[in-house]
Amino acid sequence: SDLQICQDRAPTCCTKKMEESYQAAVRRERMQSIQALNFELKYMVVGYTTAFQEAFESFLRIAENRTRFLFETAYRPMAKEAAEPVKELFTDISLYILGAEATVENAVLRFFDGIFPLVYSRLINPGMTDISDDYTECLRLTRQDINPFGHYSRSMVTELSKSLWASRMLSKALSLGTEVINTTEHAALTKECSRALVRMQYCPHCQGLTLIRPCVGYCLNVMRGCLASMSELDMQWREYISTLEYLTNEMTALHDLEVALNRIWNSINEAILHAQLNGLELSATVDKVCGQPKQQKGNLSSGHIVPLKEAIEAQTLVLAHASLNNKRREFINYMKRSRTFYASIAERLCDGDLVMRDSSTCWNGENVVESLHGDKASFQKFGIEFATAKLNHDRDFQQLFLSKGHGSETFYRNPVKRVLYVATVHLRHRFAQT
Repeated sequence: SDLQICQDRAPTCCTKKMEESYQAAVRRERMQSIQALNFELKYMVVGYTTAFQEAFESFLRIAENRTRFLFETAYRPMAKEAAEPVKELFTDISLYILGAEATVENAVLRFFDGIFPLVYSRLINPGMTDISDDYTECLRLTRQDINPFGHYSRSMVTELSKSLWASRMLSKALSLGTEVINTTEHAALTKECSRALVRMQYCPHCQGLTLIRPCVGYCLNVMRGCLASMSELDMQWREYISTLEYLTNEMTALHDLEVALNRIWNSINEAILHAQLNGLELSATVDKVCGQPKQQKGNLSSGHIVPLKEAIEAQTLVLAHASLNNKRREFINYMKRSRTFYASIAERLCDGDLVMRDSSTCWNGENVVESLHGDKASFQKFGIEFATAKLNHDRDFQQLFLSKGHGSETFYRNPVKRVLYVATVHLRHRFAQT
């Protein structure tokens, strides 16, 4: 016989071509089985990711509208020209939370660089005309040296940083969670694993035993061997879930995203008021650095300083905040229940129609045996075989990503482990530093 897997002394109806078909079938079936197990987990992660992004976009849009409203009511002389710096500020914030290589500090200070020429020429010295590009650029560059907005610009950086950082880390962690699930779904089976699965599921068919099912213990042993690399994710997956819980708690405590974004307009208002109240001193300093442009007659009028309570009307904010909090609690509670997801994946794959727990007989890889005896024998017989399969599986994973040395430490070669490593140890360490 030219059979490579289903070799047996008993008469067989299988051919080598059938064995090849069986191997293709078990690969397809395992992927489908793992996808089915992952479905609910992925649904929760993707669902919460979508809810978080929708809420974030809503908070951002409302915060930007409030800031525009501030300029349109309190600072009308510069409202039209301030629209672009405002838009850039909130675009930068959005990109930052979504993971772009940027900083909150650069976004905020770039905004204040952009509006200082407008504050100076429209509010502090409202009669200025013929402002050249060179003079405007001089004002912009001078802002960092003369600090016209006092401590308010730096306070805005500090207040936003932690809130936006928590949101940025949560966004990254959610994306990484989806990447982990997708990676495990498409992990290739080793040759040894495919052969073992064929022997477990299809070799009985070669003897006409189409209704017999694998012994429970035998199935567990084969699955644990095939999915060794996946089950080894248990510790990292638990740590990943702890990190998600940590980040969501941070967002609901001192670093609430909605609160931070809705404070932006107030921080900007305080900064502009500070510059106006120190207008004479600022003008003297600017004159020394940038010179004096042509100016129409006009005096600094307190009429341009509109009290906040008169300028900002109460707005009705229809937010999904309560809904997001409910989703957050539901999501974290579900994820906490999924802590053992990867540790128990073999058990769940063997818990369906693959085995028949109520049957008195089962297939142990070679013969039909009594269920209890077959389980014990299969554990003993097939333990050594999968020590090799496990190592090969790890090696396949390692080939996908090159390791990166860092001092005496090395990042996980297994891509899924590396994803979880970044999502937990690295992210938590970085968050603690801010």
